[in-house]
Amino acid sequence: MKLSRRKVLALGAGFGAAALTGLSTSGIAFADEAATQAAIDAFAAGAEVGEGRISLTAPEIAENGNTVPISVDVESEMTEADHVAAVMILASGNPNPGVITFNFTPMNGVAAATTRIRLAKTQDVIAVAKMSDGSVFMDKKLVKVTIGGCGG
Repeated sequence: MKLSRRKVLALGAGFGAAALTGLSTSGIAFADEAATQAAIDAFAAGAEVGEGRISLTAPEIAENGNTVPISVDVESEMTEADHVAAVMILASGNPNPGVITFNFTPMNGVAAATTRIRLAKTQDVIAVAKMSDGSVFMDKKLVKVTIGGCGG
């Protein structure tokens, strides 16, 4: 594609107008604590969130926020009477705090999952487990990110 002087000036004017009107990508909005808490409350469905039974493993320092390895493990017998129904992972400083939700059944045998997530900046990574009896447990880790992965 060959650009003429007229096209270059038009593109420059367009980018300038976008910057002046706030349409640039540097103004990325990040989730706040209220959005993260609202997601936890919706997942818990009114149950009190306790500690224990769930273990979140995440690096203390992530050199690159594009691929941060995490794993979650929930203590459960995984029987029909007592099993993990779901585990939700949240990143409180990302543009959208919800990262992934893992659903389990007694047929899984164990309630464990491993994945890689993208983090925009240094933030808390939160794991919330919902049990078959309706009880909810939470664990969180602070992950320090040196290079952001969500445009940050």
